[in-house]
Amino acid sequence: MARLVIKLGSSIVARDDGTLRADVLARVCLQAADRHAAGDDVVLVTSGAIARGIEVMALGPRPSSVEDLQAASAVGQGKLFRIYDELLRERGITAAQVLLTFFDLSARSHYLNARRTLRRLLDWRVVPVINENDTTATDEISFGDNDFLAAQVAILIGADLVVLLTDAEGVFTADPRTNPAATLVPDVQDPAELEGLQIGHATSPLGSGGMRSKVVAAEMATAAGIPAVICSGLDPAALPTVLAGGRAGTRFAAQPARFSSFKLWLRYAKPARGTVLVDAGAARALRDGGTSLLPVGVVGVEGDFDAGEGVNVAEGGVLVGKGIASYSADELRRVAGLQSAQVREILPRATDEAVHRDYFVLV
Repeated sequence: MARLVIKLGSSIVARDDGTLRADVLARVCLQAADRHAAGDDVVLVTSGAIARGIEVMALGPRPSSVEDLQAASAVGQGKLFRIYDELLRERGITAAQVLLTFFDLSARSHYLNARRTLRRLLDWRVVPVINENDTTATDEISFGDNDFLAAQVAILIGADLVVLLTDAEGVFTADPRTNPAATLVPDVQDPAELEGLQIGHATSPLGSGGMRSKVVAAEMATAAGIPAVICSGLDPAALPTVLAGGRAGTRFAAQPARFSSFKLWLRYAKPARGTVLVDAGAARALRDGGTSLLPVGVVGVEGDFDAGEGVNVAEGGVLVGKGIASYSADELRRVAGLQSAQVREILPRATDEAVHRDYFVLV
């Protein structure tokens, strides 16, 4: 028995003119139903609500304003879920619509609640159909065509595999649409292997992700010990081959688990509201010693954040990690570079750590 996350991008759900790919959706739902009947847990993450709304409202090309995109999503979301619901119900499966925003995962209590809900749905043998709540999301709070959302959902439920379906065969050494010498990358043991390749951000006319966001999503999943595959959703043989353990597209190997679920949430879901600049000694202690960050190692503060919010930690322009601040930005500016005894003279109730090691993760 396996726990599977299958993500359908906008280019799989709809054609460039916005019309629905009904045959593709029917085929993916059938393949999901087959795995469900075999005893697997299946979660579908779908894009396409905006595309569906654009078609229904005859809006033409994808709008650029947030208001138009949100309104199109409001029109299209219910209609899109109804298609999934009907296709799965024909095969005796109950579907559940789940709409999430980045905020739902960035707040720890909301994150845990989403995890409990999804796991209960799977206990009930329901297939969740998850989409970003585009009606309330903004450009600053979004998942990039749901690639990141799929990875986060996989981490949430402890998936065994995440499959990202796109209109390309997989990851290529360059864009095959413009470079005839580009070749498919069948296996990625370490995402660092892809550095230097021309993996771009080009999307379909109705999408918002591109191959780059899929590669980053695969890296997120594999960092949690979950293998990922990027393959074509337009190839009828690709998905069933992957779900049966065969080879199609580009497979990313699971990495050794280095982080707890809390630190995975911190690394990938908790937004950074500012940056804490540290000296070389503090950076070395964080990287090599697993220590907390003390105010004495802080040389600067960028941004405006409160205690309890996420911050990046950087040294010399290089990102060291990400953590949860124990001080507000204004407080940290007042005590930067000071020893603990001096800090307590200025802020008597302050903790010794600017960022505690339990609330910090290397990036």
